[in-house]
Amino acid sequence: MTGEFVTLEVAEGVGTIRLDRPKMNALNTQVQQELRAAAQEATERNDVRAVVLYGGPKVFAAGADIKEFAETDYTQMVARAEALTGSLTAVARIPKPVIAAVTGFALGGGCELALTADFRVCGENAKLGQPEILLGIIPGAGGTQRLTRLVGPSKAKDLIYSGRFVDAAEALAIGLVDKVVAADDVYTVAVEWASTFTNGPAWALRAAKAAIDGGLDVDLETGLRLESQLFAGLFATEDKRIGMESFLANGPGKAKFTGA
Repeated sequence: MTGEFVTLEVAEGVGTIRLDRPKMNALNTQVQQELRAAAQEATERNDVRAVVLYGGPKVFAAGADIKEFAETDYTQMVARAEALTGSLTAVARIPKPVIAAVTGFALGGGCELALTADFRVCGENAKLGQPEILLGIIPGAGGTQRLTRLVGPSKAKDLIYSGRFVDAAEALAIGLVDKVVAADDVYTVAVEWASTFTNGPAWALRAAKAAIDGGLDVDLETGLRLESQLFAGLFATEDKRIGMESFLANGPGKAKFTGA
């Protein structure tokens, strides 16, 4: 898939959703639309088994297009806000492992995009944050919700109330990112991590993501019911048969899954 600013490139089972809107990958309306389209294609394509979100070697995404925001009034934003949230939610709902490869700035909407991923790898030069409060607004594309679920309410309030940036070391310490590597290695490490899932049982990975993400939004009893239903459904897959026959014959970790 090729958009003007967002592309989906696929190699050996890993789909890279790449942002390329100079200079800072600002998430204007067109980028949002192209992100949604890329997420939908990554969801539908069988040759995509895992996804990397990448903004290039210098910056992940520095946030919303502030010029566009400055020219938007209340009634216009009421009409646009749901589409803004929906574009990032489309990425969050990709039913495959998703890894954000963060270099440089991931601020505002850029940080919110990184939060849609299952895992985040960042460079030693990375700066992450939700500085919307400095503009007189709050995060509007999932920041108050996904950040809180990831790092807890107290730390999320610290970052959102102050608008301050955190460096890679602090982001790792508070659980905002999962790995910190040299800036030049971010994309390579993210692709290597994504590649560990490409030969896995696709339906089981999909079910695991659905159970974990869905369970976060409900009480324990409802979450357990969701897990039970997804668990039982996997007994209809070819990978279940392959995995169990391989285990009985050869022990764990040797199954050659087909994704069926």
